[in-house]
Amino acid sequence: MTIKAGSSSPLIDIELLGFDAGAHLLVRHALDALRPGERLRVIGASPGWDVMLAHWCRAQGHLLQWQTDNDGADGADGDERRYALVERDSRYGRDGRWRDAQQSGHSDPRAPDAVLPRASPGWGLAARGAQVEAGSPPYAFRLDRKEEVWAENAGELYAQAVAAQWNPDEAIDWSVEFELPAPVEAAVVQIMTYMVENENAALIVPARFLGQLHPHYRELQAALAIQVADEARHIEVFTRRIRHKGHEPALSTAGGQASLKTLLDEADFSLASFLLSVMGEGTFVALLQFLQAHGPDPLTRQIARLAARDEARHVALGMSHLLYRLKSEPYLRTRLARAIEARHGALAGTAGLNEEVFDALILVAAGELTPAAVARGYARVQDLMREMADGRYTRLVRLGFDAAEARELASLHTRNFM
Repeated sequence: MTIKAGSSSPLIDIELLGFDAGAHLLVRHALDALRPGERLRVIGASPGWDVMLAHWCRAQGHLLQWQTDNDGADGADGDERRYALVERDSRYGRDGRWRDAQQSGHSDPRAPDAVLPRASPGWGLAARGAQVEAGSPPYAFRLDRKEEVWAENAGELYAQAVAAQWNPDEAIDWSVEFELPAPVEAAVVQIMTYMVENENAALIVPARFLGQLHPHYRELQAALAIQVADEARHIEVFTRRIRHKGHEPALSTAGGQASLKTLLDEADFSLASFLLSVMGEGTFVALLQFLQAHGPDPLTRQIARLAARDEARHVALGMSHLLYRLKSEPYLRTRLARAIEARHGALAGTAGLNEEVFDALILVAAGELTPAAVARGYARVQDLMREMADGRYTRLVRLGFDAAEARELASLHTRNFM
């Protein structure tokens, strides 16, 4: 390729390179050096290059004329040679194909216009900040408004989650030796069985909303995706603990299933985040910390410690989202209260936390079947229940509920914990 500049327009010789073999790249980059409205002369020697150039110019929106010249610029002996005169599109910038393109926000999350109040259906799956060509198909993402989904620290929580990911085979010592009394081991199996079904709900709820969330809100998308990955890992390690001594999962009750179903049935993103993350997973963090402190074996304590760390991030994401939305929609607080009351009413006829799980918690905290140990275990479980209620109360107050209402709402949370 040769480029020559003269008193008229610069000239590019694409030689024997055809447009079907990359000549358009040479012409495009030569045009990049010009201002809109300036012209480029193009000559070539490959068969049909002129036809293909004309097609390319039409597609890109550049004006094209054909002229002849005998000034010897082509290196020939003064013979006339036909050349193209391409005028860079003055209306649309570099490429005419982008004439009606939309810029989908800004790729730098620190930019003031990075995350826009509403994402256009026409942006589809494009990277945020991309120029989206006109004619791209629209996508019907139900969650396409920032106020409905956003959390100011979603990106930070995602970064924390990435740094804190752990491999169950490496982070947990599965070879640690221990032997529990048979009733205590059975109690651990029952608790882990209960925890698996709760984590199934905690996985499905954010996964369901992920498919409805516009990719423009990519920080939240990433935070929810890694939350789903966390729950999948928890399900794995809880299941492995169940089977560690050769057991199969224990009892799953109708009351527990009914409680979790109300989480899956909630269609509103904010209400679902509130019921799952703020109320349920917040309570679940206390349960995991209880097992970390009072678990009867080192394997159970390791699992509880790692899972509690993950769950605390999930609670933080839910709280951050609700605090963001409440800034502009304080009336959302009333809807949150009604959601707790409606869920309590829907579950009034169920048994809540099954007796087997409650008894298992006592036995796990006791460590053995003796009167003194069981009394100690029972007292610890009662402390756990109070700690769970106090945690819910604290989070509700932080969301702006007055003390009396927060205390009442905390007491109405499902007896199934999640």
